[in-house]
Amino acid sequence: MTRTGQAVVTVGKEFSIGEYTVPDPAPGTVLLRQELAGICGTDLHNWQKGIERATMLGHENVGVIEALGKGVTTDYNGASIREGDRVVFHPRNTVLASGHGGAGEPFSGGYADYIYLSDPASCIIRSEAPPQVGVLAEPFTIGVHAALRGGVKIGDTVIVQGAGPIGMMCLIAAQISGAGRLIVIGGPAGRLELARKLGAHETVDIMAVPDADERREMALGMTPGRAGADVVIEAAGFLPAFPEGLELVKEDGVFVEVGHYVDVGTIEVNPHRHFLRPNLRLEGVRGSDFHHFVRAVAVMESGGIDFAAVISHILPLERVREGFEALDSGYMLDGKTAFKIAVQGVFGAS
Repeated sequence: MTRTGQAVVTVGKEFSIGEYTVPDPAPGTVLLRQELAGICGTDLHNWQKGIERATMLGHENVGVIEALGKGVTTDYNGASIREGDRVVFHPRNTVLASGHGGAGEPFSGGYADYIYLSDPASCIIRSEAPPQVGVLAEPFTIGVHAALRGGVKIGDTVIVQGAGPIGMMCLIAAQISGAGRLIVIGGPAGRLELARKLGAHETVDIMAVPDADERREMALGMTPGRAGADVVIEAAGFLPAFPEGLELVKEDGVFVEVGHYVDVGTIEVNPHRHFLRPNLRLEGVRGSDFHHFVRAVAVMESGGIDFAAVISHILPLERVREGFEALDSGYMLDGKTAFKIAVQGVFGAS
């Protein structure tokens, strides 16, 4: 009997839910029942600009194997997999390319009842963690990549700009890498409270301290000898945060740019003051590769970190617009601060 499932299609700033035939997986491919799909900042930024063509968004996912194509018996790490196993997957593949699959490709985005991983080269890993943890595998991979690129070492002072989900993932990655002092600059206050629960020693609220010069003095005062941070990670995705963060790096330090995966424009910097005089090293993090994903999932599977605390809301498919709008303005939804919002299909998260 032919099965159907729902999937969200986005064009411009409009969301619609369509009914699609569920494919039988071809050899080497995998069909998942979607449990949770995170609303990513990249999807949000693209939606803010207007999605040019009909697109199935969503690339932060966890799901349960509905069917395996012929020849699929193990995950990326060589562990055996079968129908009913929970898995997470890296979004870099030929169809679910960063979650921006065309609407003509069935279940090529995560805001849906099913996800069809139609690329035999997909990086799929069996997961024992609950879905509220597994859905964060992709964003945590970005945090892991950022900490590795920044070369965070035992005892380092690390400043994270941005108190959103990617900022929190960078905070966690810096902490487990050995950072001795962690400072988060962002807002609103509810997000900073979560940052402190996840390991931040100090926070600076950009809403309470709107002046960039005053924030700089506050943040520098939180670093040893007011010298600045060994590593600054910009995860806010807000243009003025870039030059502001450059002023917070100590001599011979590292600045890691994570927040501007989507082009939101240009901003002026001073090559002498920002780069040459502090002997600064600039690193850019453009997504991640499979080996980053493998590292991230290994940490998440080991337990000991309250990743699930990052999920503030779980919404059904029909409320996906509300999730985007809450993250676009005000960070409030259903009477509480919106942090990481996840969308669930008809199967939901068990």
